[in-house]
Amino acid sequence: MCLIITPSPITLTQSYAMRRSEEKIFSSDSAGFPKPDFSMATAPAFRGSFITCSFKSFIMSSDNKSIHEIDFDLICDYFSGLERQGPGSPEVTMKALGFVDNLTDASRIADLGCGTGGQTMVLAQNAPGKITGIDLFPKFIDLFNASAARLNLQDRVEGIVGSMDKLSFQDEELDLIWSEGSIYNIGFERGLNEWRKFLRKGGYIAVSESSWFTEERPEEIIKFWQDAYAEIDTIPVKVAQMQKAGYIPVATFILPENCWTVNYHDQQGPIQEAFLEKYKGKKAAEDLVAFQKHEAEIYRKYKAWYGYVFYIGRKI
Repeated sequence: MCLIITPSPITLTQSYAMRRSEEKIFSSDSAGFPKPDFSMATAPAFRGSFITCSFKSFIMSSDNKSIHEIDFDLICDYFSGLERQGPGSPEVTMKALGFVDNLTDASRIADLGCGTGGQTMVLAQNAPGKITGIDLFPKFIDLFNASAARLNLQDRVEGIVGSMDKLSFQDEELDLIWSEGSIYNIGFERGLNEWRKFLRKGGYIAVSESSWFTEERPEEIIKFWQDAYAEIDTIPVKVAQMQKAGYIPVATFILPENCWTVNYHDQQGPIQEAFLEKYKGKKAAEDLVAFQKHEAEIYRKYKAWYGYVFYIGRKI
């Protein structure tokens, strides 16, 4: 039986996911900062980084440039200043971990789309076994490994550069697959199905995924998500997808509001100020900051209708 846990009914939120964009036009919103408006067109996904979907949307929308023309050093510089590259909290990580049984010192764990490793270090401090973090961006992995060394975890925690759709693990090598805010890169159903072979029988998968909280939503947010992430769906549908992929659904719970506000959006104020000063006069930097502010505004407006949900399953 799947245990569905819901926090207080106040707003619950999620990363604002756009994979597709072709043109960006800025106008002014009520808060006084530039507000990007998008017309969407298919763009490649980034296979394996713990950064918000909106960040990827910014990358793919920047003045119609191709992915190869984007200054990734600039973008990584911005997000590497944050403990987490997306919403979450140590408490949420530990809550999800609490539904995972039978880990030992011999267990193998993979954190896919690990970013700089904020959640990975929480895992390592609260669970036995060896952990491999995988992310697409080398700078994030450098910071990941530095954090592991600083916490004296380097003997059992290692970050490597890689893509979540080209994993090198052996079949049934892993006891736990973890992915906070990253599975959308490959798609929820595809990730559940393709990663399953790497888990031993009885092994666990724990992922957070964007989901609708209600059956009916305002037209504006429906249109937004139609272009942003086609796989967004209600919690019961996601649970059914997990079961169909060959897992026993163990638990689901919605990430609380502070994962977005206190732990993510609020942390960016000082980062943004310093970032704009460092890259003064550089339009790409100004656009990135404007986009992050817009993301926060979208969250505040529509947080009651969608958000991140943790899904924990056990391989049959």
